[in-house]
Amino acid sequence: MPRLATVAAVAAAGLVARRALRSRIKVSPLWPLPALAEPVSGRSPRRPLYARITDREEVAEGVVRIRVESDDLPAWEPGAHVDVHLPSGLVRQYSLCGDPAERGAYVFATRLVPDGRGGSREVHEQLVAGAELELRTPRNRFPLAPAPRYAFVAGGIGLTPVLPMLRAATGAGADWHLYYGGRSRASMPFLPELAAYGDRVTVVPEDEAGLLDLSPLAELPTATAVYCCGPEPLMDAVAAVLPRGVPLHLERFAPASRPAPESPFTIELARSGRTVEVPADTTALAAVRAELPDTPYSCEQGFCGTCRHRVLAGEVDHRDELLTDEERTDSMLLCVSRAEPGDRLVLDA
Repeated sequence: MPRLATVAAVAAAGLVARRALRSRIKVSPLWPLPALAEPVSGRSPRRPLYARITDREEVAEGVVRIRVESDDLPAWEPGAHVDVHLPSGLVRQYSLCGDPAERGAYVFATRLVPDGRGGSREVHEQLVAGAELELRTPRNRFPLAPAPRYAFVAGGIGLTPVLPMLRAATGAGADWHLYYGGRSRASMPFLPELAAYGDRVTVVPEDEAGLLDLSPLAELPTATAVYCCGPEPLMDAVAAVLPRGVPLHLERFAPASRPAPESPFTIELARSGRTVEVPADTTALAAVRAELPDTPYSCEQGFCGTCRHRVLAGEVDHRDELLTDEERTDSMLLCVSRAEPGDRLVLDA
């Protein structure tokens, strides 16, 4: 009898486990994804990072600055961005523009884009003082490298990641100059803060003086590190004028544009045993979600990492602004990256 009771108990436990497993897979066909040494968000998904909005201020026409505070906020360095979970569930990335030396507080700013995809409007309309936000630990794809001199170029809201760099460069005793352009003086945030740096800063409102004059960059010595954040035409212009050998560091608002047409390719989903054809005018994310609707995603611009997948075989044309070179050896972001022309990708999905 004891033996029968043990067998019955084991069988019952196995049945419960199988039912739980079927239920979990039904909710998400991609489960269980392979464990990563460090999650793409930079923190464990089981440990949410929360902060409370302590200040909200409009610092220019259409630009709002948000300050959040929490004793749980990790340290960060100039150039870092933070993922913000908005009330609707959208995840958006914003450069930190406060002082890295101030612990327990993050500051970010965003410009309202009326015809955008909804994130900036939600920040402007729904993020109010006293509200709680969920964040992800900051990541930095735009770090400030040590250099004896710097040239900073910013367009509009592209000033945000540069502000902490100015503080750091000043503290390090480096020689630097900022070229800052925008549509109008009223639309350019943080002008009072910049005024404290005197003639180290050149401010050019387009409605008063036209576009930024980038000709001084053509005379930069090779020991100068150039950091630029702003619209793509501005970054292209900076790259075109720099002398050979001057290092250029870019922070983009969106993935770099690619010449059309794209090439179609095939994705094999190894775990589910399905094959997906990705047409030239379709993203890998859209094609995979047509087969596996629960595939997670958010920004669709290669910044947040929500749609990161493990690549088992094939060469990836990486177009994201998030993954490190090491992470790109076996991962891709489905929303922007594709297979190299003529190749086939195998995903662990």
